[in-house]
Amino acid sequence: MRKFLLSTALNAVALWLTTVLVAGVTLVGPGGDQKFWGYGVTLLVTALIFGVVNGTIGRVVRFLAFPLFIITLGFLALIVNALLLLLVSWFCSQIGFGLEIKDFGAAFWGAIVLSIVSWLLGVIFRPSDGK
Repeated sequence: MRKFLLSTALNAVALWLTTVLVAGVTLVGPGGDQKFWGYGVTLLVTALIFGVVNGTIGRVVRFLAFPLFIITLGFLALIVNALLLLLVSWFCSQIGFGLEIKDFGAAFWGAIVLSIVSWLLGVIFRPSDGK
């Protein structure tokens, strides 16, 4: 449970930094609310949705597309990550708040920034397993 909470918190920080760094990727609170608590809850809910989509649908897609990842030398992974980010945006639009992405280009660059920031935060904050 602790690992899940840490992962969700790190995803929330990575999503926030992605919205700051990438034009076209924004977070919208319930009813357009941009107050701190509304924004914080929006970040956490969006990070939770992102974690579920990435952990379920993302794993299946990556497993099935693994041979294509090898053939394209990993470029397809960038496109899959962008499509998964667009899927998270669609889920958020269904509940009325969360991640909004302008177009595929913003999703593409957002996925790259999100991956790099998540990796860096994981290196810094995830505890080592002692091996």
